[in-house]
Amino acid sequence: MERLRMDRILEEALACGGDPLHLALVFGLGTKTAIRYADNARALLAEPLPSAPEPPER
Repeated sequence: MERLRMDRILEEALACGGDPLHLALVFGLGTKTAIRYADNARALLAEPLPSAPEPPER
């Protein structure tokens, strides 16, 4: 259950653009925890999406 909660918090952090105040209010997180999730979300959002592999030529 804890892993599911962590996934849900990270999903919400990604959806709200990494706003720690939003996370703290929605999930009742402490300041440091909300900031940690927000930092992780912003880092993930800053990474470029991997490109799809090229299909093999026939």
